Amino acid sequence: MLCKKLLVVFLFGILLFSCKTVKKSTQVLDKQEVVVIANDSLEYEIIIIDQGFQTYLNSIAKPMWYYSESYYIIKNKFYVTEWNIRVREPYRYQPAIYEQRIDYDPNANYGLEVNYKLYNYFKFVEYKYKVSFL
Repeated sequence: MLCKKLLVVFLFGILLFSCKTVKKSTQVLDKQEVVVIANDSLEYEIIIIDQGFQTYLNSIAKPMWYYSESYYIIKNKFYVTEWNIRVREPYRYQPAIYEQRIDYDPNANYGLEVNYKLYNYFKFVEYKYKVSFL
């Protein structure tokens, strides 16, 4: 009987310890995976919390200067339009990753870095979730 009680206490202790460990790891991971795209002069902000995006940006994505800013703008206009269609019709598109509408004005001067990161977020979504925007 004493062995059973010790086993239960031991298992409860392991469970409690493992829950705390996972929670701490998740918090650290969340802080590392938050990517903020912002431009103070235009007063807007995009926050990307999709795990793996920063790693994708640092290792798989082509360098920022690879394409021109006009290239990114043209592509972003297409991607944003398709993304927003999928937000409006979530039952048609799987996986269910299209939650927030993106307000993007191709005539606004967001700058090269913002257009680059937004474009690469769409490429990341295609890569990670195996979806196509074509």
